[in-house]
Formats: sequence, C-alpha cells, structure tokens
Amino acid sequence: DGVIKVFNDKKVCEEAQKTVPFCLSEDKNIILGEGNEILVGDVGQTIHDPYTAFVKMLPDKNCRYALYDTIYETKESKKEDLVFIFWATEWAPLTSKMIYASSKNAIKKKLTGIKQELQANCYEEVKDRCTLAEKVGGSAFIPLEGKPL
Repeated sequence: DGVIKVFNDKKVCEEAQKTVPFCLSEDKNIILGEGNEILVGDVGQTIHDPYTAFVKMLPDKNCRYALYDTIYETKESKKEDLVFIFWATEWAPLTSKMIYASSKNAIKKKLTGIKQELQANCYEEVKDRCTLAEKVGGSAFIPLEGKPL
C-alpha cells in the first residue's frame, strides 16, 4: 500500500522523488527502500547527475524494483515519463531473483500508467543515460536529463 501511495503521489506531484526504490521485506512484501530515494530538489544542488547517482545506489548482490522519473526531449517535444526498473543482478541469490521475477507483474499491475520498463542484470546494462534513452525513446532523443547523449 505504501508503494502504491508513493507512486500515485509521484504521478500528480512533480516536486517529489526523482527515484523511488522498492525492495522485498523479510516477510516478502514489497516495501519502499527507505533512504535511497533521490529528491527532485536535490538535482542540481547536491546531485548533479541523478541517473548516475541512482545506478550507484543499486545493490551489488541483491535485486530491486525502482521508479525513475526521466525527462527527455525528442524533435517534437519535451516529455517526462516514469520508468519501471527491475534490477536483478547476476550476483543476487537465486531465490531472491525468483521471488522478484515472480512478483514483477503483480506490482506493475498496481502501478497503472507505467509506459516504460527497463530490466537489467548487470551494471553494463544501466551504466549510462544512453541505455535509458534507448529504452524509452530509441534514437529519437536530443537530450536526456538536460544533457546531450
């Protein structure tokens, strides 16, 4: 319920989190990953590249879900989309990967309005904004997150 509330708040309020991480609790419920969010107000102040900061927050040996609020421009317009990210690192325990994979569709059904999804299994797949750009818009981008690709 907390995850859905944050998601719904994020859809209507632009002055919120830039990233929202989710994880599984010990009793296998999907909960907010407290303390790992990046606030919109931090961008440009304490965090200069929010995507790189987000990638550095991904755990080396565990799985995560996350929402990433991306802003990009195409030749036609400026857009903002919430991207659902499923991080299942190859070094995570097999049981963790199985539980996260089997729960993914359930959480996505609850997060209505997600247009984009990025699934990654290693840092190479999320290393830079180009990977995210390809996922949300192919080669149609001019800048992503205000920076040229």
